[in-house]
Amino acid sequence: MDTRILLSASWVVTTLIYLYGDVFRIVSGDFAKKMGDLKFSRGVWFGLAVLMLLPILMVFLTLVLPKPVSRWTNIIIAAFFFLFNLVGLPTYLSLYDKFLIAVSLVFNCVTFCYALKWTS
Repeated sequence: MDTRILLSASWVVTTLIYLYGDVFRIVSGDFAKKMGDLKFSRGVWFGLAVLMLLPILMVFLTLVLPKPVSRWTNIIIAAFFFLFNLVGLPTYLSLYDKFLIAVSLVFNCVTFCYALKWTS
């Protein structure tokens, strides 16, 4: 199978895992508990929007960027999200959250490895 399609599919799966976790956090009430009285500035919300848009954009960018650019973009973004989620893992208290983050870490590794091995 074409590596571009495999990489794009791995970003779809990763994005859905993140969205699934967000829905669970909202429905369970964990989001409200965790956020408490925190007030974010517009800049922080903008930064969070950019951060969460990256995996969604990677679905498309993987398919349209020139191969060398796509390869390195996948390697860098997958490594970034792996480290970002690994550092954030202890902050999640619910078992479902830890499970979903662990699964997303696996897909970050899958993306990283496919991109790293991508030669043709």
